[in-house]
Amino acid sequence: MRGQFVNIKSQKDFFSGLMFMAVGVAFAWGASGYTIGNGARMGPGYFPLVLGVLLALLGTMITFKALVVETVDGDKIGSIAWRPLVFIIAANLVFGACLGGLPSIGLPPMGLIVGIFALTFIASNAGDEFNFKEVTILALILAVMSYAAFILLLKLQFPVWPAFIKA
Repeated sequence: MRGQFVNIKSQKDFFSGLMFMAVGVAFAWGASGYTIGNGARMGPGYFPLVLGVLLALLGTMITFKALVVETVDGDKIGSIAWRPLVFIIAANLVFGACLGGLPSIGLPPMGLIVGIFALTFIASNAGDEFNFKEVTILALILAVMSYAAFILLLKLQFPVWPAFIKA
């Protein structure tokens, strides 16, 4: 241990904890630009501040555990899983483009339903197996539940179908 400052017993937990702390501090710092209010009369910055503080505390506990609790092999960090990373990020970007359109390239909003189907089909390629029937059923269930939650119950105003379909 000579020359070593800290003995990390679990690399995965240590760096996960640091990530949680960084995101939590960023949320709390971002919330400081809004009115916080108090528990009885919450302002727009209240929830992100509380969430950020809780996330930073969780990260602190995870990092502490990584320094104290022994693991068998030190829980080494493996290589980056590029395939899931690319497909999950791409699925979210395509969903956003479907929902709002891309006026800069002339793509009209494709709506919630098309966005959910695109998101589900693209994200399902992140795994090792792809079953068209299962993915289609999942996309259909997610589309119906999203429509019920966001359009019917919450009454959010965004396109449900592509702009060229007049429903």
